[in-house]
Amino acid sequence: MPAGTITALKIQERDGQRVNVFIDGTFALAVSLKTLSEEQLYVGMILSAADWQRLEALEQAHRAFITGLRYLEARPRSVAEVRAHLTRKQFSVEAIAAALTQLTACGLLDDMAFTRMWIENRRTFRPRGIQALRRELYRKGISREIIETLLDNTELIGDQQMQALTLARSVLNKYAADTDYPRFQRRLGSYLQRRGFDVETIQPILRMLWHEVQAG
Repeated sequence: MPAGTITALKIQERDGQRVNVFIDGTFALAVSLKTLSEEQLYVGMILSAADWQRLEALEQAHRAFITGLRYLEARPRSVAEVRAHLTRKQFSVEAIAAALTQLTACGLLDDMAFTRMWIENRRTFRPRGIQALRRELYRKGISREIIETLLDNTELIGDQQMQALTLARSVLNKYAADTDYPRFQRRLGSYLQRRGFDVETIQPILRMLWHEVQAG
């Protein structure tokens, strides 16, 4: 942007939180009320090219923050998820970094809290074995350190065998018609393995449920 003098500051009709800045009688850019206040912009103020660069950077960071905020409205997300979303929206690396810092400072981004929430939610509503949890969290961009720290928390993880049993019982009707144990074991066992439970957890459950099915 060229240097010039602010000749007008007009609040937008459609968005009372944004102000149109006019330089030498021509619209130059829109800024948030936050930027207006922080930069102490006023009619008659002379802006250099460096001032414009700073304003543009501040505005992009603010827009990135608002975009990230809206993305978080649906559900909590990891830092990596928000970064990827802002990248897709084509914000600059600097704007994304500033937005992530602000969202973190507001307590809206916290990978440790997000990971804990994810594990608790899975345990309550969609039981998963440790291996599946590890894969899911890795895909969310959670650091290995956080993942392993919380997956080592047996109180948080809960009783894996009970969770696997609950999950197996919820789908048992799909496999109860199998007439031989190897087929029953292979099909239901594969189902539980796909959900991250290990063989040591699965085998006792398969034997118990097989006997229940046979006992009718």
